[in-house]
Amino acid sequence: MSFTSIVKNEVSKLETIESENITELSAIIRNIGIVNDTIQISTENASVARRIYSLLKDSYHIQPVVTVRRGYNFNKNYIYILVVKHKVSSILEDLSYQFENKPNIPKEYIYSDENLVQSYLRGLFLGTGSINDPKKSRYHLEFLVDDMEYAKFISKLLNNYELNSKVLKRDNKYMIYMKEAEKIGDFLRIMRANNSLFYYEDIRIYRDHKNMTNRLNNCEQANVEKVIATANSQLQDIEIIENFGSLDLLDEKTKEAAIYRKKYPEVSLTELSEIISVETGKPITKSGLHHRMNKIKQLASKMK
Repeated sequence: MSFTSIVKNEVSKLETIESENITELSAIIRNIGIVNDTIQISTENASVARRIYSLLKDSYHIQPVVTVRRGYNFNKNYIYILVVKHKVSSILEDLSYQFENKPNIPKEYIYSDENLVQSYLRGLFLGTGSINDPKKSRYHLEFLVDDMEYAKFISKLLNNYELNSKVLKRDNKYMIYMKEAEKIGDFLRIMRANNSLFYYEDIRIYRDHKNMTNRLNNCEQANVEKVIATANSQLQDIEIIENFGSLDLLDEKTKEAAIYRKKYPEVSLTELSEIISVETGKPITKSGLHHRMNKIKQLASKMK
């Protein structure tokens, strides 16, 4: 079962009051309803179909006709079709379904307070939303709608919660989408999909921690490689000087640095400065040791 289905199944079981039910129905019928003399709603999710049936029955005391069909072509999922034949005009008017208004944006009473806005977004998700499983792919949540003005309306509702949604044209549809992991989690919280939110946040925290660990490991590996490359270069310079029998041309402190570098070929300059300080009893900083290694490099360069 997809993560989208899991979220929809959970949201479909929420207990809501009548005003929220009407707002939720308004979003569902606006986006997946076919309206003429009847209202026909199709969905592949059984829980969503039961939710729509209950909302219509509880709010308008009608029982939609339910038909179940196999999907066409390669789609083997069942399609649940609900048809409303009675009280069609009064239901559409109550749900602010406007035939003459092309974007079909609902009147303000449908989303007049925060609870109703959340109900509308919940109905929108049940009808046309999808969300990637955070365990399997990139973070992505989207809604597909049929009108640019309506898409902007939905994006504005989402961005009232600072969700940073964006609108993109896709073929003959318009996609409202979010890609920020934290914002998608906020949307699940808005829909009151708490179990799905806990799962999502667990995966998100795990992935963030794993990514951070990988970055630290990569950084540490890069530092190790840098230390080895620097040490090898210094050893090569010392070898050149020794091949010319010229190590005694160095002053005592620089010669001492060369001897310790050969003795500890794999340590960093910081570690080497600490070793020299402990073993000789003469404190030396990383900067001071770096200065001595530069003298060795300059002499080796002349000999090359």
